[in-house]
Amino acid sequence: MSELDAIVIGSGPNGLAAAVRLATSGQRVLVLEARDTIGGGLRTRELTLPGFHHDECSAVHTLGILSPYLRTLPLDEHGLRWLQLPASVAHPLDDGPAVLLGGTIEETARQFPADARAYAKLVAPFLADPHGLLRDALGPLGWPAHPFQLARFGWRGMRSARGLAKRFATPQARALLAGCAGHAVLPLDRAFTAAVALMFLITGHVEAWPVAAGGSRAIADALASLLRKHGGRIETNVHVRSLADLPPAKTYLFDTDPRQLAAIASDVLPARYLRRLGRYRFGPGTFKLDWALAAPIPWRDPRCLDATTVHVGGTLEEISVSEADAMRGEHAERPFLILCQQSQADPSRAPAGQHTGYAYCHVPSGSTLDRTAAIEAQIERFAPGFRERILARHVTTPSDLERMNPNYVGGAITGGMADITQLFTRPVARWNPYTTPNPRIFLCSASTPPGGGVHGMCGYHAAGAALARIPKLRAEPLR
Repeated sequence: MSELDAIVIGSGPNGLAAAVRLATSGQRVLVLEARDTIGGGLRTRELTLPGFHHDECSAVHTLGILSPYLRTLPLDEHGLRWLQLPASVAHPLDDGPAVLLGGTIEETARQFPADARAYAKLVAPFLADPHGLLRDALGPLGWPAHPFQLARFGWRGMRSARGLAKRFATPQARALLAGCAGHAVLPLDRAFTAAVALMFLITGHVEAWPVAAGGSRAIADALASLLRKHGGRIETNVHVRSLADLPPAKTYLFDTDPRQLAAIASDVLPARYLRRLGRYRFGPGTFKLDWALAAPIPWRDPRCLDATTVHVGGTLEEISVSEADAMRGEHAERPFLILCQQSQADPSRAPAGQHTGYAYCHVPSGSTLDRTAAIEAQIERFAPGFRERILARHVTTPSDLERMNPNYVGGAITGGMADITQLFTRPVARWNPYTTPNPRIFLCSASTPPGGGVHGMCGYHAAGAALARIPKLRAEPLR
């Protein structure tokens, strides 16, 4: 490859999305990855027993299938297949059947008749043009294409999830909302947690939350294949520690957390900006378990097997306690779990008749406490006999996650806290959050808007910022 237009440091979904946008725009692109395989959080391995394929981090791709950018790419031509079950989410309860999210609004709402009208009034207005909403919501601050719809979403979403739940009278509707809000990795009484809950409720009616056939790595492999088709190049086992490790290029896009950007580029970024990066907050960590199972999880309500994702945590009040404990630096006695059962949709994940399981809970940043017993007790609560089906387990602690991917500081897997102080100013307050004071350096990781999730939008927008500058720059070392 001759003179480079862009080098992308890191090959997570945002780094690859940025590289693809640049390459398909005619730019000469090189991606550098520290590990021996690409993907960031999109990696799949045999973590327990031979033949059992487990996703190391991201598993169910709610925003992957709906991403305003990824859905425009011909990733199916490069091997990506989405696999879905009838429902997006199941939420088991102690008293009575589980609540399932998916299908039409009426199908979901009939599970809590007293709140059916309130649920429809909350969600239905956004299903007229959900893709328009996603294009506006998954971008940086600016003038939206659908201002009235986004304003309506923002009016409902700016409050706390607990506040939004007050419109419901039934524990079933309140629990369903709380489980969706739990993806915010914030206490449910914080502002804007309602936006996370509402977005996940909406997406559950647009597409059943899918898994990628063969494992999450298939998404990274498809993006890499498309990148290579357009002349892009990827080098693995290249650990960029300083500017000296970077060949000459016009622009450099960092799919890293702010801490790594500051360490690598400290010589070419002003001290004031570096101090602001140093104040970036990452939030709680994650403790994760993977299981090889002799049979499907024996849910008390077997309809839970119809969903790729199960929110295990009981009532709104219980989930609220769990998420608040993690933020306070404590460990919940009954942690809220996000559980994924990929092999229900994708039999290739396990030997015939057997299954994989995956669940994680939020814990204090850098926690060293083993949460295995607490997690498995929560599952036994709603699936008696679960432990008897475990053939093997694999434990992933917050420090394991950070070793696997340095972007997961303290085990935080969403790129940093998305509370009111960082939701719109990630990683610092700038008119264009993907730019830095150095005109050749850009940040394209989940530490920029719109934040965590496999949607590639951080990379897409960062690449757009780089494309505006590339014609004015020369390929030369950073100094």
